[in-house]
Order: sequence, then C-alpha cells, then structure tokens
Amino acid sequence: MAAPSPSISDRRSFWGLNVTQFLGAFNDNLFKQLVLLLSVKLAVDSREHNLQGVAMFVFALPFVLLSGVCGVLSDRTSKRTIIVSSKVLEIAAMLLGTIAFLSGSLTALMVVLFLMGAQSAYFGPAKYGILPELFRPAELPRINGWMLMLTFLSIILGQTLAGQLMTVLGDRLWLGSLSCVAIAVAGTATAVMIRHTPVAHPNLPISPSAVFIPPETRRLLSRNRPLLQVLLVTSVFWLVGGVYNQGVNDLGILQLRISEAATGLLAACASVGIAVGCAVAGRLSQGRFAAELVRYGLWGMIAMLGLLSLPGPLAGGTMLGLYGAGVVLVLLGAAAGLFAVPLQVYLQAMSPPEQKGQIIGTMNVCNWIGILFSGVIHFGVNFALAKANLPPNLIFLAAVIPLLLLAAIYHPQTQALTTDHEPAAWEPTDALVEPQQ
Repeated sequence: MAAPSPSISDRRSFWGLNVTQFLGAFNDNLFKQLVLLLSVKLAVDSREHNLQGVAMFVFALPFVLLSGVCGVLSDRTSKRTIIVSSKVLEIAAMLLGTIAFLSGSLTALMVVLFLMGAQSAYFGPAKYGILPELFRPAELPRINGWMLMLTFLSIILGQTLAGQLMTVLGDRLWLGSLSCVAIAVAGTATAVMIRHTPVAHPNLPISPSAVFIPPETRRLLSRNRPLLQVLLVTSVFWLVGGVYNQGVNDLGILQLRISEAATGLLAACASVGIAVGCAVAGRLSQGRFAAELVRYGLWGMIAMLGLLSLPGPLAGGTMLGLYGAGVVLVLLGAAAGLFAVPLQVYLQAMSPPEQKGQIIGTMNVCNWIGILFSGVIHFGVNFALAKANLPPNLIFLAAVIPLLLLAAIYHPQTQALTTDHEPAAWEPTDALVEPQQ
C-alpha cells in the first residue's frame, strides 16, 4: 500500500532540490550575463564586433556534445549522486572564473563559460529526471511550476546583479565572481538534502552513439510521434529564448543607450513574467498536459516579440521606449512560462521510466542545439543589420519567424498524464535501499 503523501512544502528533498537549482541557475546566469555584457561593450563603437553570439555558442556547445552521455549516466547512476558531484564541479568552475576575471582576458572567460556549460550539462538530466522518481505524475505540473518559477527568479537576480556589478566594480569583477564560489558551496550543501533514489538502469552501457542520442531513445522517438514533437518544439522555444536574451542586451546598450545596470533590470523583466507564467501554468494544468496553455503562450510570445521590433518616435527610435519595453518583456515572459511548463511536464510524465534520464538528456541536446543556433542567428543577423545601418531591435523579428512556423504546424491536444510506474517516493520506506554503483 502506498504511503500517505505529505504536503510538498514539508518535503526535505523538494526544498533541497529547488534551492540547489536556484543557486546553480543564479551562478550560471550571473557569470554568463557578465560575459555577454562585456561582449556588447566591445560593440558600442562598432556593432559588427558584437561577440554575444560567440559567447552564447561557446556556452551551448558542451550541452550539445555532452547531454546525451550525461543522460545515460543519470540512468545508470543514482541521480542524487550526480546532482551532488555536479555541484562540486561548479565550485571548481567558479574558482576558475575568478582567475579568468583577474586575467582580464575575454578568451579565458569564454573557456570558463564552456566549462560551466559542461558542468550544467552533467547536472541537467539528473535534476529533471529525479522529479518523477520522487513525486507522483499528477504532482509534476505543480512541482515543475515551483522549480521553473524559482529558476527564473534566480535568472532575475543573476541578470540584475550582473549589470549592477558591471557598474559598481568596473575592472574588479573578480570580486563578484569570488562570491559565486561561496554560492556554489552553499548549493553543494543543499544538494545533500536530496534523498537517494534507486538506479533506473544500472547496466545501461555508454556507447559512442550516446554522444548525441542513444539508440534506445532514437527507437522510442521513432515510434512515439507526440514525444518527438514536444522535443522539437522545446528546441525551437530555446532558440527563440537565446535570440531574445541577446536582443535585450543589444536593445539596452546599443539602442536605448542605457547603462549595464539598467540593461540588467530590463533583461530581468522577462524573467519576472516567466516566473509568474510558470506558477500559473503549474496550477492551471491540474495533472494534465494543458495544450490550450501552449497555444496561448505561443501567440502571446509572437505578439510581444513583434511589438519589441517596431520602430517609433520614442527612445532609440523604438515604438515602446524604455518603460514600454519593460512592460512588454514582462508579458513576453508570462507567455513563455505558459508555453514551457506543459511541455516540460509532458516529457517527464510520458517518458518510459527506464528511459527518463535519456529522454531528459535528449531534451537537453535538442534545447541546446536551439540555443547554439541562437548564437549563430544573432551573430549573422546582427552583422547584417549593422552593415545595413538598421536598428538592433529588428533582431526580435528573427525570433518571431520560427514561432510562426510552430503555430502553423504544431496543434497539440490536451490529455491526462499517466505512467506505468509509481515513483519510488511513494513506496514503503524499507524498500528504499542504497542504489547500486
């Protein structure tokens, strides 16, 4: 008989995982935004030298190269063990980041950005794959809403603080990076709160084919068209997210001519909206894949990105100006949250239990291919806009086009979330033994 379910807010593992994710996402976004802002500053006098796209490409590349292997590792090892060890690697990466800032070399910062991406690629499949092992399928929408809300709150803080540090510390950014080391240590401590879960597939081999998408996962996706569609749709979503993230930095520094601190606040506006949208989507989903939320979110993103691209009489030759852009970015984020949560939940709940880690790893590969190409798109479109002497905010139109294609071809249907396996969190306590290594 399944054990009674306590309130989510009382669960040690729930809060341990959420705080660990919060601190890790904060560090990632603080460091990445510092590098992106430094890259944009190089383009103030010459927009063709904007290296944001290069930085985004460097950060995304290890996810593309490693997520498949890391997904296999998360199925053949305790996901809790991977989570804790990944946080130890984060401490090392933050220490190297401090050294890179001390060196003053953008190349060194790019190398650390690559290492941070590799650490996060290792963390990702276990982070999301452990949720169905800890909680019931019907709870996953609410839990994902919490996790994504806290994640994007950390993005708000990371992006905002990055701009403030650029303004306050100037050439002493290593001091800000040093604080990230302490945050990584704290994240390691909270990761220990997460309880062990049984190994999903202890004898799963690591083959060369796992570098991208494991053969088992390819066979599953070839038979499961809805699952494949969701993977591809999330990839497009993150491509769009990468383009708009870089576009906001361009809009603030190059077009509106505001400070790095104000640009950080502008970028954080979208994250505020995403946090709200994720929380609302988690509550409205009610234990189902809510396709109507996906549709509302999709058209909301199209409308808001279109508004951001419009020329007009206000600051920087824009239709919205500074404050109007902030409001629209909040609405854009809310639409993105409505769009993302149901898709994330579908992948977790509808993947076979023995392949959840591999599916999450494949999702990471697809998502980061999208982000990687967002760097390529930004670099190419920004260069073309600069050569044609067109305003930077037209980059947002490059994000609208793939969303319009999605609206034309993707028509999901609402359905209940089901699974053939009850998660280990609901089995009797004496059944929870130390997983095999």
